[in-house]
Amino acid sequence: MASEESFLVLVHYRGSIKRKTRSGVKFTDKDPLCIIVTPTTTYDALVSCVLDKLGLEGVKRVKKFFYRIPTAVLHDTVKFDCSTIGSNEDLHSGGSNRNANTIAAVAGSSSRPAVASSSAPVYEPPMQPVASPSFAVDLGGNVGDEVRHGEHIPTEVHCPTPAGVGDGLFDDPDDDDLEPDLIADESGDDVGTTVPRRATGGSSSGTQQYPPHFSSLDLDAMRQDENALLPSGFGARDTEGSAGVNEFQTYSIRRGVQYKVVESDYRRYVGKCSEFGNGCTWLIRMSLRQRKGIWEVKRYNGPHTCLASSISSDHRSLDYHVISTFIMPMVRADAAVNIKVLQNTTAAQFGFRPTYRRVWMAKQKAVAVIYGDWDESYNELPRWVLGVQLTMPDTVAVLRTCPVRVGGQVDESQVYFHRLFWTFPPCIQAFRHCKPLVSIDGTHLYGKYGGTLLVAIAQDGNSNILPVAFALVEGENAESWSFFLSHLREHVTPQPGLLVISDRHNGIKAALEAPDGGWLPPAAYRAFCIRHVASNFALTFKGKDARRLLVNAAYAKTEVEFDYWFDIMRSENPAMCDWANRIEYSLWTQYCDAGRRFGHMTTNIFECVNSILKGVRNLPVCSLVKATYGRLAELFVRKGREAEAQMGTGQQFSQYLVKCIKANLKTARCFTVTVYDRDNSEYTVAETTPTGSFSLGTYRVSLGSKTCDCGYFQALHFPCPHALACCAYSRLTWQPYVHEVYRLSSVFGVYQMGFTPPIPEGFWPPYAGPTIIPDPNMRRAREGRPRSTRIRTNTDEADPNQPKRCGLCRQPGHTRHSCPQGAGPSGTAGNQ
Repeated sequence: MASEESFLVLVHYRGSIKRKTRSGVKFTDKDPLCIIVTPTTTYDALVSCVLDKLGLEGVKRVKKFFYRIPTAVLHDTVKFDCSTIGSNEDLHSGGSNRNANTIAAVAGSSSRPAVASSSAPVYEPPMQPVASPSFAVDLGGNVGDEVRHGEHIPTEVHCPTPAGVGDGLFDDPDDDDLEPDLIADESGDDVGTTVPRRATGGSSSGTQQYPPHFSSLDLDAMRQDENALLPSGFGARDTEGSAGVNEFQTYSIRRGVQYKVVESDYRRYVGKCSEFGNGCTWLIRMSLRQRKGIWEVKRYNGPHTCLASSISSDHRSLDYHVISTFIMPMVRADAAVNIKVLQNTTAAQFGFRPTYRRVWMAKQKAVAVIYGDWDESYNELPRWVLGVQLTMPDTVAVLRTCPVRVGGQVDESQVYFHRLFWTFPPCIQAFRHCKPLVSIDGTHLYGKYGGTLLVAIAQDGNSNILPVAFALVEGENAESWSFFLSHLREHVTPQPGLLVISDRHNGIKAALEAPDGGWLPPAAYRAFCIRHVASNFALTFKGKDARRLLVNAAYAKTEVEFDYWFDIMRSENPAMCDWANRIEYSLWTQYCDAGRRFGHMTTNIFECVNSILKGVRNLPVCSLVKATYGRLAELFVRKGREAEAQMGTGQQFSQYLVKCIKANLKTARCFTVTVYDRDNSEYTVAETTPTGSFSLGTYRVSLGSKTCDCGYFQALHFPCPHALACCAYSRLTWQPYVHEVYRLSSVFGVYQMGFTPPIPEGFWPPYAGPTIIPDPNMRRAREGRPRSTRIRTNTDEADPNQPKRCGLCRQPGHTRHSCPQGAGPSGTAGNQ
């Protein structure tokens, strides 16, 4: 050696374990030999020392020594240069300098050209690293064979841990690799090359050149999906989707170039530039290191020397697998994130705008990775039913299935999911303290499989909405509504005189009018949601003014006020009154409901979804039903604490009532009161100043019967401004005239019963029944843009006076298919 000092050399040799490769039979072993090398050590002495330590003197020969040193640290990988040592000249030519170069390269520079290099991930060193040269020796034959040397064949190179690098750098000698551990240069030659590779810096720009080095790729991430662009034949799945966006896919997308798969099987993957042979030599080759469970880059020719032949707004490599990995954090944070938002974010990240359909598919895949497989989720429902009933024994869960027929025969091993009704004991207990009304409505599921989520919504005395029962059904029809309402009546709402608020769906009508359903008067009454009535009204009569007049008439609390707004409608268009008269007044007007509505005119399904069920419609079915348990548990804790804290301060009534009473007291100052009996129960109140757009001027108030001519007292069940004025005149307290539901004790009673922490799934009882699978008829369309399930209203109607605009340039006079901006050379811009 050139240096006067001795140093330790770690020799990784091949021996004891056989394996077959293209070049023949080799022997491998993990344990390195520790050999002291001095300036006077000769090559033959080194060979003899190695064979002597192995006990193979006279039995084996040394075929090659490989010398490997680190040259650079890039991101989380270390790059190495490799050369062959086969003579005294090779052994003594710059040994110390090589070691110095090793240290300099780790610091970020190199003083000699790289022959060939490979990369390995950086790890924390488990022990003090040895900054000394290391060789890999190949015991390739018997004594007497010719020793080949002087070749730069960096095959199966091994090295000790340089500074800052741990054991993770050692190659696994048991791996069944069929190709050299090589990342080649631009020439494409596997061996004998001396052209240095150029490392370039990374950038987020779509045209910036990315570093042509790739670290080891995780096997579990690569086999996420059998249809992925990466090697086919992988069956395992990981828990996070494709681990990170694949490096060379990201590189191709951001460079704006295309590549094609030349070879792809269970252990090898080769990709070439689409212009390979036409001026571009970009190529990548990967092999499976089976023992480590990773894919390693064996050869890389880069960067691209081709130019994009056309301008396109899409990229073939930007498939839904890549998009799914990118949008995973956003979907995890909010499963209800809009497709348009994901589409715009993806375009901003990659510089290409994927289609709506592709982003939708990517979101479904991300949801499946986070919340479980869409199909397997159906078979998890029976175990969830058993588990939740074990957690809370009074939980009601009714599962219905349909038989599977194969070739005309019933398959006993599996069944189709049909319907599921469920509710929890705290919800059943809570409804006893809520207002005596329930709103029912359905909302569509937005996942891989269609269907409808039916919800029954109650309201407490503080105007908080509370879902008390759920059902998953195939759609809104008479049978599904009958299934839901029958179990709702039986398990949750057995109280007499209940009011049901719903839309005008014929399925609900048939279920409520069934003789044995328990929903006929006087056991229960029905009312329409005014939002749905107004939407249907607006389909025939355009304009916001017409809709406003109908809503004002519906909210009227007295017949006189109703006639006032109805006369205005008649003057505008008599056909409006004819349309409204076809519906029975008691179903859609407040003055005819006998106070059963408590002032609530809508089903509140939108408020329920936004505040409590946000995002559940995008989840697989088992995750959906699990989410209702967790969301309700959190709601009960939060609202229960609020009510308990208010009771602790001495409050008697809900905040909603206190707010309304304060507003009514301000209005009551402008009234003149006259008492008509000595029991202080009958009064007349004259308004000195009108309090609204409609005023009678003088009102009769009866505190004994809790009525007022304004209709407010009997509709909302707490004193109106006129009643408060009478109480103040007679020096009476208004508290006795408030309905019990508004008291804090009742509000606290709604949330008093809490949820039990769920038993872990591993302790759920086993399910021994047939496998439950989704109905294939509920599968969403596989081609084209996902069909919208939104119920369109008058607000979705386009203005006929506005010209249609192009979907690409937003200019009038043409469509996206004939758009001048979409007629690029590739012809793809107009087909997005």
